[in-house]
Amino acid sequence: MKIHISNKAAAWFEEEMFLNKGDYVRFFARYGGCSTVQQGFSLGIAKDEPVIAGAETIKNGITYYIEEKDLWYFDNHDLHVEFNEMAKEPDYKYI
Repeated sequence: MKIHISNKAAAWFEEEMFLNKGDYVRFFARYGGCSTVQQGFSLGIAKDEPVIAGAETIKNGITYYIEEKDLWYFDNHDLHVEFNEMAKEPDYKYI
């Protein structure tokens, strides 16, 4: 599984989460909500350092990752984080 972050999405995270080079952003399975990959769960996001990263990518010096224990949520899909211009926020796709 791979994580893809667009330049515009990365800029949004940096601004909204007050990120600096060397910081970490974790994507995780959150109980409740809805998603296209796991019924009854949704994607959570936190500024947090990894314990055991199962997938990661670095963009602008910031590490975006998924803990090994949360890989099940993505059901063998790659996570693509784009930027929704109308909503002015990230858009998450599982491909």
